[in-house]
Order: sequence, then C-alpha cells, then structure tokens
Amino acid sequence: MTPLIGTTLPELALLLQKAVPKLEAFRAKQIFDAIYKQGITQIKDITALPRPLIQELQRHYTIGYPVQKESLTSKDGTRKWLLEYENKSFESVYIPEVNKKQTTGSLCISSQVGCSLQCAFCHTGTQKFMGNLTASQIVGQYMNALQETKFFPYHPTKKRQVSNMVFMGQGEPLYNFKNVSKAIMFMNDAFNLSPWKTTVSTSGLVPLMPKIGDLSASLAVSLHAVTDELRDRLVPLNKQYPISEVVKGCLLYLNQVKQHTYKRITFEYVMLDNVNDSDTEAKELVRLLKPLSPHVNLIPFNPWPGTVFECSSQQRIKSFQAILQDAGIPCHIRTSRGQDIMAACGQLKSSSMSKRQ
Repeated sequence: MTPLIGTTLPELALLLQKAVPKLEAFRAKQIFDAIYKQGITQIKDITALPRPLIQELQRHYTIGYPVQKESLTSKDGTRKWLLEYENKSFESVYIPEVNKKQTTGSLCISSQVGCSLQCAFCHTGTQKFMGNLTASQIVGQYMNALQETKFFPYHPTKKRQVSNMVFMGQGEPLYNFKNVSKAIMFMNDAFNLSPWKTTVSTSGLVPLMPKIGDLSASLAVSLHAVTDELRDRLVPLNKQYPISEVVKGCLLYLNQVKQHTYKRITFEYVMLDNVNDSDTEAKELVRLLKPLSPHVNLIPFNPWPGTVFECSSQQRIKSFQAILQDAGIPCHIRTSRGQDIMAACGQLKSSSMSKRQ
C-alpha cells in the first residue's frame, strides 16, 4: 500500500483523488492535520472521516510509520531505534542535550540502508549496502521520534524535544540527495522548522556539496585525515574526490550561502591512536581549514567488535585541540553518547544484521 507520510498537502489531495475521485477537497486537509498535528498513526483512527471513506482509503493507503523492531535507552538518555520498512532495517538515534532546563536534542537520521563507502573506522561501513531510503521513510524516522518524545498533539506553543536533525546516521546522504532534499523541505514546511537546524554530513561528494545550501541546511564534512595517502585508506571516496577537491566543494557551499549569517562548516575528525592524531597533522589541519569558516569536532574513536583501531588518549586529543584553538579555529571534543547501546558516532549498524553475523 502507498504511504501517506512525506506527501505535501497538494500531493496528498492528488493521491487521494486517484482512489476516491469524488473526494471532497477539505478531506485532504483533515487527513493532513490528523497525521502531522494530531499524530494519528493509522487511518482507522482518523475520527473526522466517515466510516465508508476510512474503509476505502485503507484499501489503498497506509499512513506509513516504520515498524519499530527495537527501542534502546542508554544510561545517558540517548535513545536508539531499530526501524524497518519492507524487511529492510536501519537505525536512528535521539541525543538529548545535557545541562538544560528545557529538554531538547538532535535526531540522527539514516539516509540509506547500510552504506557503500566502507570507511575503515566506521561500523556501518561493514554492513552491506541495501539501498536508498525514500523521502517517506526518512520523514518516518522523524515522525517516530516525535511520537516517542510525546510531541503530539501539536500546539504552536509546545516545545519540541527534537530540536535539530543531523543526517549522520547510516549511509552517505548525498548519494540519496533527491530523497534527502525532498524530506528536508517537507519537514521544514510541515513542522515550521527553523532554517539551519538541519545538518547534512558528507564524506566528500563534491558536486552536490553546494546544493546543501539551497536547503537552508548546514554542511558537515567527514574529513578524518590531512593527507590524501591516509584519507584514501580511511575514507575510500577520497580516491575519487581528494582533499583539494573537497576544499573547493566547501568554498562553493560558502559562496552559495554567503547572503546568510549562518555559514559555518563543521568538520568531523575521528581521533585514531597513532594514525591521524599527531601535532604535525593538527598544524596541517589548521592550514587546510583556515579559509573555510570552520568548526572542528574531534571525535574520540568509538570501538566496535572487530575493529583494528584504538582511540587516541585524552592527553593527545587535548593537545590536538589546543593547536587548533590557538590558531583561532573553534574546536570541540565531542562527548561520546550512547556507547552502552552501540549508538555512538560510527557505531550504527542494524542490530538484527549484527546478530545474524
């Protein structure tokens, strides 16, 4: 059956008329509001509709929430959901902010089932690539998180706990740009999200990097190395788009968003012991990033079963950070969240597949 989640109001009206040609125009708005304001998850529960219409719609459509196969909560409050569409499993993670009176947080969204990039330090990269998620399936992850954080029923004054979205889950978002961009534009409109509250992370698919600015979304780049020789090994996409090309892509993105005050690029850099964490590499990172309005997140490596890497020591990470900060580059050491449920950065891999292996 066709899912309704992720369709705009005009798209929804056209879709419904295919099944019910004489459907009154106002019914589409009733259904739209039932899904996105009331949080109704099944067509049979839309009480504003007459019973014969509900029965007819149920023959053709489903609202389209993902099947929640597993829900885990970390001791630090991080939540991970194993979701499933059509026997394909993927994960999304909600990371609540700490030390705040009002609970807010970021939803880490997957764009693909598995990943084809095979980055050496990433657990997701060991999972077979199974395909792109549709725009509806991407929006479904957001809807699932809204349900789990008690967002519905919607009210304009109601604070949303899911305040930010980051496309840093399973997959390379720019390899699925058509569906990712459609989902972002839909969610911004349907839920009146603030611009720049969404971040799209890429390993360096250069031709599409500037287009992230068209979405009023911020860019994050998974860099992880300062030489092509090492980055070829850690991030195989570098063989196609080397560091010099990634820098050009960043400059094109900045030019695309130059009219906006918010134009910072985040660079993700995983800290691997005796691999990419020397002072020399920190100084080269300064040279590379200085022209790019950068903010650097240093990510202590999160171990996973079978990995050959180890995390840099805290002393080494802080020394690396100090070199960047002394050069005027904002740099934070990311606190690992959800490690006890394998929800930390680089650890996502569908639980069902991990168990089978």
